[in-house]
Amino acid sequence: MHNCKMCGRFTITVSASELAELLGVEKIPEVRPRYNIAPSQPVLAARASNTGTREAAIFNWGLIPSWATDPKIASALRLARAETVAQKPSFRSAYKHRRCIIAADGFFEWTTVGKAKTPHWFHRQDRRPFVFAGLWEHWTPENGDAIETCCIVTTEANAVVKPYNERMPVILEGSAIDRWLKPGDIAPEVSATLFKPAPESFLIEYEVSSAVNSSRVTGPECIEPVEKNG
Repeated sequence: MHNCKMCGRFTITVSASELAELLGVEKIPEVRPRYNIAPSQPVLAARASNTGTREAAIFNWGLIPSWATDPKIASALRLARAETVAQKPSFRSAYKHRRCIIAADGFFEWTTVGKAKTPHWFHRQDRRPFVFAGLWEHWTPENGDAIETCCIVTTEANAVVKPYNERMPVILEGSAIDRWLKPGDIAPEVSATLFKPAPESFLIEYEVSSAVNSSRVTGPECIEPVEKNG
């Protein structure tokens, strides 16, 4: 049985120097290893700066469009479907003007049997980090400071993820990252290429402790393999 909440949690556990290289920025905010990143929490990303280079940024995960009247909308806007992201009112402005990449080195999916939810951690075999395609927004409440938020763009799952979920995050590599971050419109034929699922060889997975089911558990035990009996 599929869990409908695709990519409800992810990880980023590598060093600051690896993160700066991954994001193509000179410096990043101080970060610590994160083994169970959940919606509404801060995430590390990069976006195009006004000078044409990239800059690191910290966004809260869950998009709040600039026109929103209630920040609670963020809980429904943590993921954007690649197929409709250019048209949906919640995403289309960010898609045109505010694209970003979000740092990760793995994400979790679940299988559900009865009431038991079994998590699996998807990651690269060499444990190297990668980036999700993302969108970001700047929202200012009536009374208070501006909040910058983001969401992850999703696409059809590849054969590795599909037994667990119909969807997976859009993972970008190489020149695709530059094309995604370049300001201005993206031609439909380009976006179709960018939004293809990651190759089957890109990710492996194994079962991990159900401790990760609680967002309060944030230590390395979240990605330790479960020993199978027999």
